Amino acid sequence: MNSTPRTSVPNDTTPYLLPRVDVVEDSAGITLLADLPGVKRDSLDIKVDGPTLSLEGTVALDTPPSFDPAFAEVRASRYRRSFTLSKELDTAAIDAHLKDGVLSLRIPKLAEAQPRRIEVRVG
Repeated sequence: MNSTPRTSVPNDTTPYLLPRVDVVEDSAGITLLADLPGVKRDSLDIKVDGPTLSLEGTVALDTPPSFDPAFAEVRASRYRRSFTLSKELDTAAIDAHLKDGVLSLRIPKLAEAQPRRIEVRVG
């Protein structure tokens, strides 16, 4: 499996954050868990273009219109991350769930890339 993380090259100069991501592989595929606190489903964009999986999410902060922070540690309100996926993964069958600020992507391996048991016949 070749799911090498790669930093996205932004198309604009708007700052963004790289979400923390865990990738777990088993014999049937990979599961990618991305921390996206504050990102709602409507502001999440997941794309597959060839071998590249891209995640982008925007955080909508609920603040009063006259709100002007005196101090803010994080100015970026957008997450971006890209991955190069192995050819053995079935990108047409990706399953995505967002719960409690964690995006879970399940990417199965193609049937021909999954291990299979060979039956031995006698005779």
